[in-house]
Amino acid sequence: MASPNRPARLNRSLLLLIAIVLLAAAAFTLLLGFGVLAGLGVTSPEPGSPLTAASPAPPTWVAYVTIVVAVAVGLLCVRWLVAQTIRKPSSGTWRLENDRATGTTRLDAQIAVDPLVDEVGTYPGVHRASARLSGTATRPFLHLVVGTEDAADITALRRRIDSHAIPRLRQALDLPTLPADLLIRLDDARSARLS
Repeated sequence: MASPNRPARLNRSLLLLIAIVLLAAAAFTLLLGFGVLAGLGVTSPEPGSPLTAASPAPPTWVAYVTIVVAVAVGLLCVRWLVAQTIRKPSSGTWRLENDRATGTTRLDAQIAVDPLVDEVGTYPGVHRASARLSGTATRPFLHLVVGTEDAADITALRRRIDSHAIPRLRQALDLPTLPADLLIRLDDARSARLS
């Protein structure tokens, strides 16, 4: 299963690249405006002079290519924005009865994971935990996110979650299997104490 924070690395890289380009353009413009680049032979245009030299109009195909490129860039930006939306798996109310004639039992899947979150939150080195139980009672899936301090023993934490916390939840919900994904985030101690 894909990481719930899949676009984060791409975002950081693209934002860093855009920031570097914008800072370089701003520095060049300031240096040009203050005349610092005059010693290198780069001069700013005279006041009142046109920014570009008079030239014939470009061919018609240039306008069409510009429009196509602008639309493609716009669609890529929209795709990037859509990728930023927080994707939380849907959680709902489970119906647990096999025979409706004997009655109905409904269970809010999110409430069912609260004891698991409380238990994992007490493990050594854990600052915070959150969980979401998605799917149906016949095909459940657990998404667990745990924030730990840098010095936490991740191997022991994962082993404890796999061998103790998830089996207890599976037993409490009377599920034969409970597939899960676990995301462990290393928090620094100062930011974890503030949250």
